[in-house]
Amino acid sequence: MDKDNSYDTILIGAGPAGSSAAAILAEHGHNVLLIEREKFPRYHVGESLIPFTFEPLKRLGLIERMRDSAFTKKYSVQFISTSGEASQPFYFNTRYDNDVSQTWQVLRSEFDLMLLNDAKDKGVNVLEETQVIDLLKDGEKVIGVRVQNADGSEREFMAPMTLDCTGKESFSASRNRWRMRDPYLNKVAVWTYYKGAKRDKGIDEGATTVAFLPDKGWFWYIPQHNDMVSVGVVAEGKYLTRDKIKSPKEIFNREVTQNKWIQEYLSSGNCTGEYYITNEYTFHSKHSSCQGLLLVGDAYCFLDPVFSSGLMLALKSGIMAGDSVSNAIKTNNFCPSQFTEYSTTLREGIENMRKLVYAFYNPKFTFKDITEKYPELTGDITDCLSGDVNKDFTKLWEAFEEFCDIPKNLDYGQPLVA
Repeated sequence: MDKDNSYDTILIGAGPAGSSAAAILAEHGHNVLLIEREKFPRYHVGESLIPFTFEPLKRLGLIERMRDSAFTKKYSVQFISTSGEASQPFYFNTRYDNDVSQTWQVLRSEFDLMLLNDAKDKGVNVLEETQVIDLLKDGEKVIGVRVQNADGSEREFMAPMTLDCTGKESFSASRNRWRMRDPYLNKVAVWTYYKGAKRDKGIDEGATTVAFLPDKGWFWYIPQHNDMVSVGVVAEGKYLTRDKIKSPKEIFNREVTQNKWIQEYLSSGNCTGEYYITNEYTFHSKHSSCQGLLLVGDAYCFLDPVFSSGLMLALKSGIMAGDSVSNAIKTNNFCPSQFTEYSTTLREGIENMRKLVYAFYNPKFTFKDITEKYPELTGDITDCLSGDVNKDFTKLWEAFEEFCDIPKNLDYGQPLVA
């Protein structure tokens, strides 16, 4: 085997999941190749961090870099009714210490570049503008990848473990036919960016705002640095495309008029350019791994973004995957069952967040009803919303079931063991 083409592990995709997993593997002393099809910095949506992103950022040694950055500080979340009435902000410091209770709204081009540079600094070999076009196999075992370079030439790289960190596209799950649609969470998002839009003062300046629309649609409103705001609407496709309107710009501008708060806060700003549209459907991977392959971040599960859990789950899974794969390399045991604990922990957290998302979209549910009847469960709601998702929420879900249907856990996400 060509030693120049041989690594301890290969990672596909240099987003938060891939860069964090690669950094951890390099810290463990492994020879790591990270392959990215684009040139960083590059645009990406999904810009709000929740409090429990603190732990993976701390593990990566990036907290001070985040504190020194221009990223907008975030201390709370607030909800806006369809009439435009704002709730009191939910401040994270009512539940957590100062380290965890202050998080950030990020510009993904800058945030993801910071993570990638950290991986490079730790010794990760990085190939940008390089497209993975195939998984190499020995029977059913993945043994490497075939890539296409920017000039069109092809090359092969070998490793006993490949990590798929390709995000929502989930390269391996698609090819292996592992992608499973969620029974219910199938939304469409339309978004853009405003400069000079209104924001609150002081500690509330960086708050994430979720503003409701009829039929359980909602706006996100995320203040960023440089006087920018990320703002988008998420709802059922049939709601957004009613009256035969399909232009993203027309959809967005019509929905702005459906919530007085959004209309007021955008009125002082100007849209800076493109309107984006995408399906925000939730999908789950039937399996987390097979011989020589492990799925990480959104490649494992893409969950509806209403509670901004994506970046936390990407970084958390990246850290966990890095540790798990390092152990497999050190013990020379790459059996998929090695990743059972990784898969179970990740799936448990996703299922807890998924229950919260299902409740949010149920027309019979409001957080106010729950907290008025069961004030002692307010802390559990805050914990799940903040990303502390791997704990026992049995009492919380029992209370939720008095107001709405809660989904059963899906039987997905475990290793494929021969």
